[in-house]
Formats: sequence, structure tokens, C-alpha cells
Amino acid sequence: MGVGRGLLLMLAILAVCCLPAAFALLFCADEIIDRVACRWAEWREQRQERRTIARLDRAIEADALTRDVDLTAFDRPDRRPLEQLATDLRRLGGHRLAASDRSVVWHGAVIDAYDERLQAACRALGIPEHLSELTGVDREIERLRVEGLLHTAGLTLPAARAGHRQRHH
Repeated sequence: MGVGRGLLLMLAILAVCCLPAAFALLFCADEIIDRVACRWAEWREQRQERRTIARLDRAIEADALTRDVDLTAFDRPDRRPLEQLATDLRRLGGHRLAASDRSVVWHGAVIDAYDERLQAACRALGIPEHLSELTGVDREIERLRVEGLLHTAGLTLPAARAGHRQRHH
């Protein structure tokens, strides 16, 4: 009998202690159900996306396309991130296009820095370029060609945007 009363007392204390949690669960049930439903929907969507990507990989044989790519070249400590190169190119491109009121030395330095970043972006994306081999008008033509190729690769630069016209002074 003593054990039964002790067990009953423990259950009564446990019920009183859990009562606030039971009320909170009762009042927040709609919130909890909503969160569970949202997480379930997100999980299903992510699973469907992974399955679609796997099907696309199999359809285009993505492994065969990337088999010869040396990924260690991307992990070099001296390699600048492509996002940083893109930011530098946009900044320097803006300076290059608006350099009419600056000195010739400053404009030349901006062009050299811009070409250096173009070359680095081309190396990062595997695009052939010949900027260092050319001078004068030939170099300007090569710069436009490289900007167009980088634009095609997804790197939008100020001079390569569609409809952009340079001012001639």
C-alpha cells in the first residue's frame, strides 16, 4: 500500500509540474503544427531539387564534363576570389570610363590595373586572352573582346553591358 501511495504521489507531482507545459502545448498547437508542416514542405522541396539535379547530371553526363578539370587550381592560396575580381573590375571600369578629367599617368595606371584584373578573371574562368602581348588600338580591341567573353561567362562589367555607350571627347 505504501508503494502505491508513493507512486500515486509521484504521478500527482509530475502532473502538476507538467501542467504548464501541457497548457502551453495546447495553446501553441497551431504554431507547432505550422512549423512542422513548413519544415516538411521544405524537406520535400529540397529532396525534389536534389533528385532533379541528379537526373540532370545523369542526362548531360556532368561527370564526363568535369573529369579533366583540376580542382586543386582553385584552392591555391595566391588565387583571388572571382567575386573580388569582379568587384575590382567594376570599380576600375567605372574609373576608366570616367577618367576624362584625370591625368594621363593616372588614367594609364587605371588601365593597367584594369587589364591585370581582366587577365586574372580570364585565368580563373579559363578564357584565353592576349592583353599583355598587344599595344595601342589592338589592345583596346582585345580588351573589348575579353570583356564580351567575360560578360558571356556571367561577369557583367560596365563597358560590356548591353546598350552602354562610351562618351567620346
